[in-house]
Amino acid sequence: MAAHQEDAGSGASLWWRWVAANGASEMLGLAATGAAMALLFSRVEALPGMAGVLLSLLVAAGSGAIEATLVGLAQWWAMHPWFPGITRRAWWLATLVGAMVAYVLGFLPSTLMNMGAEASGQPVAEPPGWMMLLFAAGLGLVAGAVLSFAQWLVLRKQVRRAGWWLPANMLAWLAGMPIIFWAIDAAQKGQPLYQALLLIAGCLLLVGLLVGAIHGTFLVWLARPAGETASPARRSAAGPSQDAVNPPNGTETG
Repeated sequence: MAAHQEDAGSGASLWWRWVAANGASEMLGLAATGAAMALLFSRVEALPGMAGVLLSLLVAAGSGAIEATLVGLAQWWAMHPWFPGITRRAWWLATLVGAMVAYVLGFLPSTLMNMGAEASGQPVAEPPGWMMLLFAAGLGLVAGAVLSFAQWLVLRKQVRRAGWWLPANMLAWLAGMPIIFWAIDAAQKGQPLYQALLLIAGCLLLVGLLVGAIHGTFLVWLARPAGETASPARRSAAGPSQDAVNPPNGTETG
C-alpha cells in the first residue's frame, strides 16, 4: 500500500515536477481542446434544430480527451518515481474518464439553455460577469470531484489517506476555473487576435500552475510515510516540504 522513498530526492522535487507538468500540460491541453471545439462547433451548430445542440455536447466531451491525454501523461511522468506501482496506462485512463464526464457535466447547463432557446425561439440571455464567475467557482468544485474520482480509485490501491485527493482537486479547481471563464470573456473585447491568444495562453498557464501547486501539496503529503501525520491543511499553508519524500531507486514505465 505504501508509496514512499528509499534514499534520493525530496518532497520539493516532487512538488516542482508536478507543478511544472500541470502548468505545461494544462496550457497546451486546454488550448488544443478550445481550438478543436471552436473549429467543430462552427460546423455542428449550423445543423438545424436539436441535432446541433446535442452534437455540440458530444463534441465538447470528445474534445476533452485531448486535454485529458496531455495532462494524464504529464502527471504520470511527474509522479511515477514516487508512486512506482501506478502505471502510465492506469493513470491516463483514470484522467481520461474523469475529464470526459466532467466536460459533459460542465457543458450540460448551456446545452439545456440552448435547447430551451431552440424550443421557444428566444435567444439565451447573457448573465452578468459576477454571476458567471460565481458559477465558474461552483463548477470548479464539482468538476474537481469528478475529475479526481477515477484517479482516486487508482491512488487508493497504492497509498493510505488517498481520500484527500478528492477535496484537493475540488479546492484546486475552485481556484482555477474562474480564471478560465474570465480569460475567455476578456479575450472577446475586440483586441487584435495575437493579443487575445497571448492573454488566453498566459491565463491557461497560470491555471495549470495554480491547480498543480494546490493539489501537488496534497500529493507530496500522500507520498510521505503514513506515520508522518502533518495535515494537508497545514502543509498547504506551509508549501512543499524539504524533508524526505523520496522516490525509490527503481521506476516503472508500464
